[in-house]
Amino acid sequence: MGHLRALTVSQQIGLLFVVLFGLLALVTAIAVSRSVRERSPEAQERFDRGMRDLRALWWGGVLFWISWIAGAWVSTLLFGVVSFVALREFVTLTHTRRGDHRSLLLAFFVVLPMQYTMAGGQWFDLFTVFIPVYVFLAIPVVSALGNDPQRFLERTAKIQWGIMVCVYGMSHAPALLLLDLPSYEDRGAFLVLYLVLVVAAAKIAQDAASRRLRRRPVARAISRSFSWRAWTLGALTAALVGALLYWATPFKPIPALVMGFIAGGSGTFGEFVMQALKRDAGVRTWGGKASVTGAVGLLDRVAALCFAAPVFFHSVRWYFGV
Repeated sequence: MGHLRALTVSQQIGLLFVVLFGLLALVTAIAVSRSVRERSPEAQERFDRGMRDLRALWWGGVLFWISWIAGAWVSTLLFGVVSFVALREFVTLTHTRRGDHRSLLLAFFVVLPMQYTMAGGQWFDLFTVFIPVYVFLAIPVVSALGNDPQRFLERTAKIQWGIMVCVYGMSHAPALLLLDLPSYEDRGAFLVLYLVLVVAAAKIAQDAASRRLRRRPVARAISRSFSWRAWTLGALTAALVGALLYWATPFKPIPALVMGFIAGGSGTFGEFVMQALKRDAGVRTWGGKASVTGAVGLLDRVAALCFAAPVFFHSVRWYFGV
């Protein structure tokens, strides 16, 4: 540990990417070796889903590496592109009418760029209230100007919800790169990686627990696999991973454990909520109607992060008083 701390910031982050891509390469090699085995249709579906997630991890790792090489502003821009695609997927599977076009234009081409500009400029006081306060009030005004009262409240609420999840939530991930924390200059990449790892650990542990434990779903109509026991095991796993990664964060072991629990638990709650939205839209995955909508399933992969990032970001700011 002393040798790791003695490295420069660039050397530490470079070592981080060597380990990250090494683990991805190892998992990929194992997955390819298992791809030739015969399996049942259910097992094959799980394997295909795992391979899609693995490809998403490769893409995320490469984009993360590019964004670190290019600097915080490029990283913020890349997260903005992810937000744009996720919001597009959300909108394609929700009911909108011609009267909503102005609100959608406002969301995609005004709200999204302004939110990420404020994140990149470190205007965090305005960044945290811009969408929940000003955009929340502006969207129904703009929609009303469309002169279409049919299902007005439902349509407006869906646009507001899409902006909150896909833009507001996601924008807090690159904002972590720019937080000015004591004795933690230029190490924001570690904080983002910490968040991603604890959220992923919670998701994997909860999925495994839901398959092996006796299921007692709390909302059977939404998810037959979500139970309090599985959620607790997922959050506790995230806490353990967070504590093990304390050396890469500005936290001591106990605060790192608590932060991991908060982020992991928030992320799995987020996935549960998005399952309810998918049930309402009548699809199994956000990419389930790709041939019709052009969706690629990105929102399925970032939903947990969209919920966990703002909770984690504000918890960090509160803990350090910044």
